[in-house]
Amino acid sequence: MGMQTNGNGSKGQISEINVTPFVDVMLVLLIIFMVTAPMMTQGIDIKLPEASAPPIPSEEERLMVTITQDQKVFINESGVDLDSLGSKLAAMYQNKQDKHGVFLRADEKIPYGYVVQVMGAIRQAGIDQIGMVTDPLKGPEPQKGQGKGGK
Repeated sequence: MGMQTNGNGSKGQISEINVTPFVDVMLVLLIIFMVTAPMMTQGIDIKLPEASAPPIPSEEERLMVTITQDQKVFINESGVDLDSLGSKLAAMYQNKQDKHGVFLRADEKIPYGYVVQVMGAIRQAGIDQIGMVTDPLKGPEPQKGQGKGGK
């Protein structure tokens, strides 16, 4: 507490709290959190294959199964092994109120056979709707009827 002198020379205590240092510290903390918050987001780094397909409309959050380039499987952000994928998905899917299926994201360098194994595990969990996630094509789309070998 600080001391204050009156005009007549008597001393008394100040009953006010000096909030300036508190406000300064809070502003510094706010700036630190604003700068570091975008760096704290984590994700799974994969390169999706490109395809020209319309987006699947989805109002609610679906489960996301991701296969990385080194053949690691993730449900949303948590890693699982292929043997326990079906049982974990079945347990998670059973607790969901909206049973709309899952999205499957796979790196473009993953062998097709491994993707089919993961899809089989998803199907064994009782999930029939599997949405394949791709990146949109870069560049112009081919005209209808003018694919490879077309005239």
